Amino acid sequence: MRPIRLVVRDDDLRRSRLTVFFRLFLAIPLFIWLLLWGIAAYVVAFVLWLAVLINAEAPRGLHDFVAAYLRYSVHVGAYVFLAADPYPWFRSGVDYPVDLEIDPPQRQSRWTGFFRLFLALPALLLAAALGGSIGNGPPGGGYGSQDSDWSVGFTLFLPAAGAAAVAAFLVWFAALVQGRAPRGLRDLTGYAIGYSAQATGYLLLLTGRYPSSDPALAEPYADLPEHPVRIAVDDELRRSRLTILFRLLLAIPHFVWITLWSLFVPFAALAAWVVALVAGRVPSALHRFLAAYVRYATHLFAYVYVVGSKFPGFTGRQGSYGIDVLIDGPRRQSRWKTLFRLFLALPAFFVASALGSVLFVVALFGWWFALIMGRMPEGLRNLGASCLRYSAQTYAYLLLLTDRYPYASPVLAGRQPMAEPLSVPLPEPVPGDAS
Repeated sequence: MRPIRLVVRDDDLRRSRLTVFFRLFLAIPLFIWLLLWGIAAYVVAFVLWLAVLINAEAPRGLHDFVAAYLRYSVHVGAYVFLAADPYPWFRSGVDYPVDLEIDPPQRQSRWTGFFRLFLALPALLLAAALGGSIGNGPPGGGYGSQDSDWSVGFTLFLPAAGAAAVAAFLVWFAALVQGRAPRGLRDLTGYAIGYSAQATGYLLLLTGRYPSSDPALAEPYADLPEHPVRIAVDDELRRSRLTILFRLLLAIPHFVWITLWSLFVPFAALAAWVVALVAGRVPSALHRFLAAYVRYATHLFAYVYVVGSKFPGFTGRQGSYGIDVLIDGPRRQSRWKTLFRLFLALPAFFVASALGSVLFVVALFGWWFALIMGRMPEGLRNLGASCLRYSAQTYAYLLLLTDRYPYASPVLAGRQPMAEPLSVPLPEPVPGDAS
């Protein structure tokens, strides 16, 4: 179990339209209070750093003060990003629908404590790409600054290009119209907030355990319903250092091939669109052609971004690669959704673009780690596979392979239902037995 854990206590997705409309305005007092608390928390964190260097353990009182700040920042972040609806007010000790559990102080390595800021930079950069931080950094940064896109979480307000910020932007519109938040976007935001809390807690010496980016950490609260386009991860974590070093050069033939293939895809998609408007479904031949293209692109980018290990084939055949896309056969589709498909796909492309930035960070750190250690961290591999799944679902939706909308939840497996307790029949009494 991780020492810093995000807890989502309910599945209520209802949102008050009035508070949603004025959400940022209502959050201004929270930002001010968080800024003041943050100044004190980072001063105390410096004392924690000295304590870890001397005693290899943080004092309980100082640890609890910084932990309360981090917990409150999660409450504010969940409120601002529309992952939760109640107003968090100005205390961290109250239960909140999106909350944080932090273990008591444990012994930490003095060496990792000494280099903590340097060691935390990769995690903070990934947290910035995910965009789940509110006030999780030294005060002084701000929205709209020149380096706000790459401030590795050192900002007070919303990161400019984070996946959670994009998800919150879309949830804002959806909540105003429907009065509720889409489940997949809420789960993505929760995962981003949880990872940001891990990264910040590691930076602030609350734990010596390095943050985990594995989307499996979101499984207790996130869901993954059945979808016609699914990701299949059956790939080893070992990486050849030689092929890692020259991976982009090795992928040049694939870049040429996918460019040639892409020349024909718009014409096939246009033909599929016309037929689907008339007949209500895509012909099998066009479906196979477009599905193979989506699978091949996923194989290729899994290889380029170090998510996959082996050199992919050139045909996009299902089952031919360790990071694969399973696409169901052609089914009937709504003509209304088909008519406005390009317009309807725009929000999904916003999310896919933000997740593309996350995938780039995954590839950057995965490349260095694999080059040194000869393997890919499982958490980064799984996060990369999650990003690729959403991208494949987005292009499958655009290319009329399905009319099911892409689902943004980061997990690779849905929540398993709890098994019912077994009922063991009692033995029947033996005639004449008086016991």
